[in-house]
Amino acid sequence: TLRQQEGRRELSYRLRPTSRGVYGFGRIRVFAASPLGLLQRRYTCGEVQNVKVYPSYLMLHHYEFLAIHQNLKDTGIKRIRRVGHHTEFEQIKDYVQGDDYRTINWRATARRQRLMVNVYQDERSQHVYHLIEKGRVTQQAFNGMTLLDYAINATLVLSYVAMRKEDQAGLITFADHVDTMLPASRHSGHMQRMQEMLYAQQTDFGETDFSSLCVHVNKHVVRSSLLIVYTNFIGMVALRRQLPFLQQLSRRHRVLVVFFEDVELAEYAATPAVSKEDECRHVMAEKYIYEKQLMVSTLRENGIYALLTAPNQLNVDIVNKYLEMKSQGLLC
Repeated sequence: TLRQQEGRRELSYRLRPTSRGVYGFGRIRVFAASPLGLLQRRYTCGEVQNVKVYPSYLMLHHYEFLAIHQNLKDTGIKRIRRVGHHTEFEQIKDYVQGDDYRTINWRATARRQRLMVNVYQDERSQHVYHLIEKGRVTQQAFNGMTLLDYAINATLVLSYVAMRKEDQAGLITFADHVDTMLPASRHSGHMQRMQEMLYAQQTDFGETDFSSLCVHVNKHVVRSSLLIVYTNFIGMVALRRQLPFLQQLSRRHRVLVVFFEDVELAEYAATPAVSKEDECRHVMAEKYIYEKQLMVSTLRENGIYALLTAPNQLNVDIVNKYLEMKSQGLLC
């Protein structure tokens, strides 16, 4: 917009960033010309400024609100019925019809001369670490965002939910080496620190080194934790190359590997073939899809949890998986 007052002109404009990162604005160049256009002068004003662009706050607060009010199922996040016992003692209360008889506290019953039962609740302050791979496999794009972008958004969403569940969230990013480490916490300002570390993260073209990740985790993550590894295996060969390191992590921690379906390839495989050449392409697409499912089975056979999901469904699926594992007492 252009405003003009008594020989003074004020020009303003708006920019809407479409992706996270750092946007640099240099100094302003103003060119002024004489009325006849014979002379022209250049003015340099303003200062160089960098503007930080974070992932959408609306998305984060939306999931935070749902987590507070236990309405996560409204966005496709389902409630999970607890199987077995809770893990932390809370209190002793009078027995009422429907209470599990296995929780009867016989000493309190004898002392009070009426049936008393133990009440348990979810164990609190469990540690959840997000391990985000930044190698070339996460450069693949879907709907204008890279797989790294989807992993970062899911990390922030699940961290909000986990901290509302009184768990502690931590962060590690890695490629050929570990370059970001944020210890697990749920203190005030922790989400802001996590956003500061994530908003400018970028992929690179190097090969990821899972061995250096294992060394770093074993050294710095002392307490047994849930490790959520965001990656994307191209095929079984790539999985087998990294499987020994995932097994090493799973000896001390609960490991959940998150990788992605190729949505466009699945849509193509669902269409009918129209030629011999097209049939060959369909066979290759179906082989790739089958191999992804085989990766899930291979990980589970080796005691590692796996989540294969479409990028645009990651937020809902990862929160579902977290709630399921928490309800079954699988968090470390």
